[in-house]
Amino acid sequence: MSHAKQALVWVLGKLGLATPAYRLYESLLARRAGGRRDTVGADGLPLPPPALMLSVAGTSDTAWFEESGGRAVEALRHSLGRHGLALEGMDAILEFGCGCGRVVRHLRALPGRVHGSDWNGRAIDWCREALPFASFEVNRLAPPLPYADASFDLVYCLSVFTHLGEDLQRPWVEELRRVLKPGGHLLVTTHGRRYAERLAPRERARFDAGEFLVRRAEGAGTNLCSAFHPEAYLRGAFSRGLQLLEHVPEGALGNPHQDLTLLRRPGGAR
Repeated sequence: MSHAKQALVWVLGKLGLATPAYRLYESLLARRAGGRRDTVGADGLPLPPPALMLSVAGTSDTAWFEESGGRAVEALRHSLGRHGLALEGMDAILEFGCGCGRVVRHLRALPGRVHGSDWNGRAIDWCREALPFASFEVNRLAPPLPYADASFDLVYCLSVFTHLGEDLQRPWVEELRRVLKPGGHLLVTTHGRRYAERLAPRERARFDAGEFLVRRAEGAGTNLCSAFHPEAYLRGAFSRGLQLLEHVPEGALGNPHQDLTLLRRPGGAR
């Protein structure tokens, strides 16, 4: 975001207008995107309408939508593989913050159960109709999730904690830990040092000191809100109650330049 845009957003935020202005901006972009173009992807599955894709992913570029979803699964496989794990060996997988199925669509060949959850009801409605091989649920901006304790072998959330304020970070980590089986794994992507280049000098100093930072927390759950996670914060307050297996700067292939962190819930077979 340019300095001029940052200044404009700051002024709107001071006036309490940042969130409605961003909603209007999204609406205008959606109108410009128009109606459906390609309706079926290269994988033979339906593609979301451009307006829905835009509201969830920030772009209506179908080529990016398909390619980045596949790259995200590639990053998942690489991370799990480094610890002797495979997606095919898991009975139940959840994508928390699945949007309109950018990544889930690439998991239909898995033998286990695939689930998706998101607070965007329109996206979930679309997924239920277009991606029937998986199960989808709507969640709220704050916990809980509509799943029983110890339901999943793997929960992954890509560019989700990047858009949550500090008041929601720990509650969601604890909730995802709850729905993981003992020995289950949690994979998250975050804005790390590469994104810290966008911070103002005082913000950057706090980031370099290991402090979590968030901009425009009032827009939590949307691309208006941006959160920044230093590695020290991920290894400390964020991962409390979990074992951090690896932190890979810029390791999130489907979410360019985001860091990838793999955690494990203690217990169960290793």
